Amino acid sequence: METNNSNQANRQIARAAVVIMGGFVLSNLTSLVKTALIARAFGVDSPEIDVFNAASKLPDILFNLVAGGALASAFIPTFSEFLEREDRRGGWQLASAIANLVVLILTAVSLLAGVFAPQIVGVSEFSASQQVLMVALLRILLLSPIIFGLSGLLMGVLNTHQKFWLPALAPTMYWAGMIFGVLVLAPVLGIYGLAWGAVLGAGLHLGVQLPGLLKLPQRVYFPSLGWGIPAVRQVGRLMAPRLLGVAVVQLNFVVNILVASGLPVGSLSAITVAFQIMTMPQVVIAQAISIAALPTFSAQVARGALDEMRASLAATLRGIILLSLPATLGLILLRFPIVAMLFERGEFGGRDTELVAWGLLWYTVGLVGHSLVEILSRAFYALHDTKTPVFVGAAAMSLNVVFSLTFPAWFSRMGWMPLGGLALSNSLATSLEMVVLIVLMRRRLGGLQGRHVITGSVQAALASAAMAAVLVYWLGAYGSQAAWVVALGGIAGGGLVYGAVLFGLRVPEVRQLGELALAKVRGK
Repeated sequence: METNNSNQANRQIARAAVVIMGGFVLSNLTSLVKTALIARAFGVDSPEIDVFNAASKLPDILFNLVAGGALASAFIPTFSEFLEREDRRGGWQLASAIANLVVLILTAVSLLAGVFAPQIVGVSEFSASQQVLMVALLRILLLSPIIFGLSGLLMGVLNTHQKFWLPALAPTMYWAGMIFGVLVLAPVLGIYGLAWGAVLGAGLHLGVQLPGLLKLPQRVYFPSLGWGIPAVRQVGRLMAPRLLGVAVVQLNFVVNILVASGLPVGSLSAITVAFQIMTMPQVVIAQAISIAALPTFSAQVARGALDEMRASLAATLRGIILLSLPATLGLILLRFPIVAMLFERGEFGGRDTELVAWGLLWYTVGLVGHSLVEILSRAFYALHDTKTPVFVGAAAMSLNVVFSLTFPAWFSRMGWMPLGGLALSNSLATSLEMVVLIVLMRRRLGGLQGRHVITGSVQAALASAAMAAVLVYWLGAYGSQAAWVVALGGIAGGGLVYGAVLFGLRVPEVRQLGELALAKVRGK
């Protein structure tokens, strides 16, 4: 019975992950369109865009601190307990109280930020006219965190009910709002049109999920802040360590920027772009699977079924390795044509491609580590333990700072571009974080079905080696073709070879994927 429950949970996670991956791919494509349209409308180095980007930072920080990933990691495990006990009234009391608190806090802070916007903007290095513009844009954009706070909580509610498509579609709707702002509002309102487009996108981000909320059973709203509800205080306790983690990550970014600013010209922009490229497969693979897995893990913990959770976690670890390992090798081998295909036009030339590709090489070394940290952290959250992953992450980020102050100089002494040392610092620190989290989770659950995970890793390594051999041949034979031909042809050919080798090795996930696709075709 336990095995059947584990298999059912694994299939549930797989189905949800496929849905979320599709949403993330659509979101990435829409984001690229949005970026291209903004560049065409305002230019890349426009003072107005600089002011808009600067004005966007404070609303982003407000959302991340109050209602970002920290809230989801604390709310979903707590909310799952009510659903597992079939105490829907208690669950909706919790959800209502958290929603009321989020809206109240974000509204109060946004109002204060709006009132004191001139003082906040005054610390910037912008000219007087730019500061006036930034104050006006900031006051518009401060509407977004309030909407996003409610939308982020709604994502958690729907995900806990195993509803994933509408939350996965929400980011695309946000970009759609900004595209509307660029195409329709900006010709009339200028840069203010882009700001109102961002607010519209936040509204669409929330609105697209409302039909899912209306279909949930026994839903009810309570106009209460829930001060007397223990579960509300529990969410607060679980959020606190995550907020510390967010602060440590932001501090780490500041240190990297300071170090990169002292490196040769172009280094800071190159590592920024390289990191964005590396995180694309991480988001589609690891974040999708992790978001899909957290509600299932939380439900298993709420039932006290830790054996089932152990099996589900082992299965997701295997799945992430099977996807992230070939992505690592493929991105390393195809880094030059991929960077050229995405960015090499206008002022972005061959030297820029070389800088970004060098940073991408060393960032991608840590792709598997980044991916496994995503799922391991959420496994701890499901266990109502937000302290362990945050403290381990803080230690890793501290190491990253030490490495960042050391590795670029080593790279320079070896005659290599020093920006690679910054990227390697991040990869090494994250890989160490992954190892520590695996050891601690293995102790926590009394094992992680290591043989099962290692077998999948070996199969992934064999298939990835075959894929790499094909890509090396492809680059040697057709590397002089247009960048998009080399990149897309390599991705398609490498993916086919990798899948064929896994099929030949009779990897069970390949068969299960085929069964899932067949069931979709048949409408089951």
